[in-house]
Amino acid sequence: MIVEMRTGSPDEEVEGVVQRAKSLGFGVQLNLGTNKTVIAILGPNTGQLDTDIFAVLPGVESVTRIMKPYKLAAREFKGEDTKVAVNGVEIGGKRIAVMAGPCAIEGEKQLMAAAMVVKEAGACILRGGAYKPRTSPFSFQGLEEEGLVLLRQTKRQFDLPVVTEVVDPHEVSKVTKYADILQIGARNMQNYALLTEIGKTKCPVLLKRGLSATITEWLTAADYLLAGGNENIILCERGIRTFEDSTRFSMDIGSIAVLKRSSHLPVVVDPSHAAGHYSLVPSLAKAAIAAGADGLLIEVHPNPKEALVDGLQSLTPSDFSRLMKELKPIAEAIGRSI
Repeated sequence: MIVEMRTGSPDEEVEGVVQRAKSLGFGVQLNLGTNKTVIAILGPNTGQLDTDIFAVLPGVESVTRIMKPYKLAAREFKGEDTKVAVNGVEIGGKRIAVMAGPCAIEGEKQLMAAAMVVKEAGACILRGGAYKPRTSPFSFQGLEEEGLVLLRQTKRQFDLPVVTEVVDPHEVSKVTKYADILQIGARNMQNYALLTEIGKTKCPVLLKRGLSATITEWLTAADYLLAGGNENIILCERGIRTFEDSTRFSMDIGSIAVLKRSSHLPVVVDPSHAAGHYSLVPSLAKAAIAAGADGLLIEVHPNPKEALVDGLQSLTPSDFSRLMKELKPIAEAIGRSI
């Protein structure tokens, strides 16, 4: 249930609604907008509440039921778009944020070379995996903390914010010491222990869509993070599993439009994992920008032929530089920039 306060309602009127909700055993979350405050009444039985319980309180302008499973990620809770600030980079603003780098950190030389390429081409965030959950236990699993140390060194040398995946709830506090954005991978989208732990932090989060998750399930997972008090959530569409086998996953371009209508959270697209092949990545990246994505997450490797992880879907330095130039007119055509 959403309670919208009148413009300029004093703090005591807002507190009156909060205390009324708490007295009934419900949780609350506030969206302190520029002109007015919106209060989400949270709990399993809000559907049984009479809206008049809150409508009669001083300062209340309207009371609306949200029938969707997700509440805090809903557009009804927050009308204006959320913008996530990461060390001088804004995700969800006019500039399209491009995050790029190797899928897995393999060593200092590789990561430094990738960072140089990424920055010179115009990307604003460096990606690199220190922990790599793999389908096979015999595949390269990442350098773990050694990779985090390399990521921090590279960040300082090139003055680029960094995004990396965290896979274990017990590792969250450690990874936040190194990373500017915590990535929750597709396989962990519904790892509720991990979501709850990250929700307690204020660190920006990149929440990838699960391999077979619906948009509703995806946004409900985002609610776990938001309910913990972390408002810095970025959604990442990376393709879903369908019957089609000509690409690694099926890129759901339509999800961008649906999310822009249904949620206030910014949306980034990962064309690399959806494509599965470097030759398809540019087309999917361009389509994502044209459809309204707020950013891209692209795999770039100094030498994809030698990559330990996902070399086939990684762009070479020259391919990435070319793509960045090709994206600019598309962004400008919809009133944005790269």
